[in-house]
Amino acid sequence: MDQDALKKQAAEAALQYVEGGVIGVGTGSTVNHFIDFLATVKGRIDGAVSSSEASTARLKQHGIAVLDLNAVGDLALYVDGADESNRDLSLIKGGGGALTREKIVAAASERFVCIADESKLVDVLGAFPLPVEVIPMARSLVARRLVRLGGTPVWREGFVTDNGNLILDVQGLKIMEPMALEQQINNLPGVVTCGLFAMRGADVLILGSEAGARTLTRG
Repeated sequence: MDQDALKKQAAEAALQYVEGGVIGVGTGSTVNHFIDFLATVKGRIDGAVSSSEASTARLKQHGIAVLDLNAVGDLALYVDGADESNRDLSLIKGGGGALTREKIVAAASERFVCIADESKLVDVLGAFPLPVEVIPMARSLVARRLVRLGGTPVWREGFVTDNGNLILDVQGLKIMEPMALEQQINNLPGVVTCGLFAMRGADVLILGSEAGARTLTRG
């Protein structure tokens, strides 16, 4: 089974958590499959809050109403992918550059269901470069601080986030304490947020695998 088929498997399995109301929808290739599956049961929901312009466009193509988080308040469910997850369901996200909006929607949601193929489950986070969204004037300042934290930051040139900011992808990290590092990086002046989702990690992780979708839960 190829990787795309595994992503589809995880995305379809997440439909069991869709119980109505307004749901949060993330960004990325696995989430694109989830949006396509969501369209088949769109009568169950009142609409979606989207974490990126790309997901907003896909939701609208399927006739799913996209709502403003400020207007709807807290959400029962958020479904999104991940670039890496450990077994505690702390995540690295932001390969697509939507990490800040993803983090906001995750924080507003009672349950965060993460969908991925089994290759995304790792023992230690950090092989996937950690994205950090920075305000443009702070790019080199933040990069120097990230070097002190043991990483090698690489500016994602030619890319601007939906919020008008830049991304530094931090290579070479072995993240043994995700929550502590998330707080450290987020406290650097000029950082909007980093792609560590540890303080608000996933509640449920659905992994597409050769043996079928398998589910891990936090704690």
